[in-house]
Amino acid sequence: MTLSADAYLSVVRSTIDRVSAGQREAVEGAADLIAAALAADGVVHAFGTGHSEALAMEIAGRAGGLVPTNRVALRDVVIHGGESPSVLGPTLERDPAVAHRLLDLLPVSPADVFVVASNSGVNGAIVEFAQLVKERGHGLIAITSREHSADVESRHPSGRKLADLADVVLDNGAPYGDATLELPGGGAVGAVSSITAALLAQQIVVEVVRRLVDAGQTPPVYLSANIPAGDAHNEELERRYAGRIRRGS
Repeated sequence: MTLSADAYLSVVRSTIDRVSAGQREAVEGAADLIAAALAADGVVHAFGTGHSEALAMEIAGRAGGLVPTNRVALRDVVIHGGESPSVLGPTLERDPAVAHRLLDLLPVSPADVFVVASNSGVNGAIVEFAQLVKERGHGLIAITSREHSADVESRHPSGRKLADLADVVLDNGAPYGDATLELPGGGAVGAVSSITAALLAQQIVVEVVRRLVDAGQTPPVYLSANIPAGDAHNEELERRYAGRIRRGS
């Protein structure tokens, strides 16, 4: 395959087309879960580690997105839990124990629903977090690469993977290793999982909002903070969920 920006664009386009066509039912299922949670006064908690944290940022706290959303990150154990920054590092996502600490720090209500993203779906913190979410009776939506996850062993003691635990699984269409353009000496460049995960996240949000509009409700949606009256609009909506959603971490 040619190594060029145009070649990468071609791969991205074909992957987007494949994901859009193949994940329609899963998008609908995820939207149903979230709409039901919001109707029961729940909020959406979104969690991802590494580059999958970008998925949580697509779900929680951005212009055009839902206000009753909360972003979960590994650094919460430092920012909200008071632990030393020394605990943070590239291998923390492999530690199942940190999932317990993260959930204990969350302002969770019974009706809340969770969106968890992991391209591999095998790291200990992700799998343990998903397992705890289900044990506590919450709806769980997973965004992962079916292909990559199938080709690697779980790093969780149970041997389970994220997709094994979720109520709804969305496949981001990324290949094994995520990158798409092979290099002459080995390896590859041009990852796609962040792009397709963002696409799926936005599709889900749009479908949730459609359900709210069809039900005659005014969706609690953010305006950009960088337009006139954006801050006032957003702050008014956030007050409805005071103590239940976090911003700025």
